[in-house]
Amino acid sequence: MRDPRIANLARLVVDYCVSIKEGEEVSINGSVESIPFIRELVKEIVQRGGYPIIQITDESIIEAFYKYAPENVLRHISPIEREMTQKINATIRILAPTHTKPLVGVDPEKLRIRSMATRELSEIFLKRSAVGELKWVVVAYPTRALAQEAGMSIEEYEEFVFKATMADLEDPITAWREVGRRQEKIAELLNKVKELRFQGPGIDLYMRVDGRKWINDDGRNNMPGGEVFSAPIEDSVEGYVEFDYPAIWRGVEVEGIKLVFRNGSVVEARATRNEEFLRKMLSVDEGAKRLGEIAFGLNYNITRITREILFDEKIGGTIHMALGSAYPETGGRNISGIHWDLIKDMKKGRVYADGDLIYENGRFIIEF
Repeated sequence: MRDPRIANLARLVVDYCVSIKEGEEVSINGSVESIPFIRELVKEIVQRGGYPIIQITDESIIEAFYKYAPENVLRHISPIEREMTQKINATIRILAPTHTKPLVGVDPEKLRIRSMATRELSEIFLKRSAVGELKWVVVAYPTRALAQEAGMSIEEYEEFVFKATMADLEDPITAWREVGRRQEKIAELLNKVKELRFQGPGIDLYMRVDGRKWINDDGRNNMPGGEVFSAPIEDSVEGYVEFDYPAIWRGVEVEGIKLVFRNGSVVEARATRNEEFLRKMLSVDEGAKRLGEIAFGLNYNITRITREILFDEKIGGTIHMALGSAYPETGGRNISGIHWDLIKDMKKGRVYADGDLIYENGRFIIEF
């Protein structure tokens, strides 16, 4: 039986997130488990005159690449990949893994080499996005692997995903537009701020954000959305932060991360699990030691950790910061081969803007 929530999610993605127009070429990247969703996306895209380009893969294929590729292959970037990144009008990446940790047994050095190689493609992608040439969205689709990782039953996880994306509503597009309106007020407030200080259990962190732009993630690039984000002044970050949730990079899970910053750069890094991997990622390049993003999680439909960053970074009452590359549209200048989000619970924390309390116990205290 056809699930109307899948059709709702497809229409939301095509009409709201990437707004497909006649003649546009659309890349769809998903797994075998997301075929029911891909079918709905294709139906919506072709009805609007778009042309879908389908790429279906599997985690075992990705594992084989990293396991057997010699260094020259890891460093290779196909001109076909480059051309597609430069020319595609829109891209839809479906998060629907069949396995959530396919690279856990891969040498971290191989991941580092590949991250350095693909930096060129990441820069093209980010620059085209920043100037409005490329429309893109990452969208979650429920799979057994994600349900298991989140510690939920399959049915429970489906309900979680469709509630977080609001695809369970009759009119999710109107609902997301209202989210965007509320979050825009927060972005407007933060765009006037010069300095931020985060305080609370496990955090005392200062940064400057003057001249940087705060972006309202209203679900157009991430579905689910639900955050406002920017980039700190690269050399301004001072202090320490202990992250409460696991940080996952390409299936490798690092727990108990503590970072100490001086002049914007990580000078001390610890982890209770996979500390060596953390250090490898910090050594990808010089930009990997600096923050490329600071953000507030504002999706209060997401209330628990799932070990999937697309959801976890939006948890209402959290902040997250990313080591590595900044989004150019924020005015951030940090460049790196990685962009690794790390999440901090702020439900007992406070945030001061230019000395004034603006956020307490997981929520902004301003009126909207």
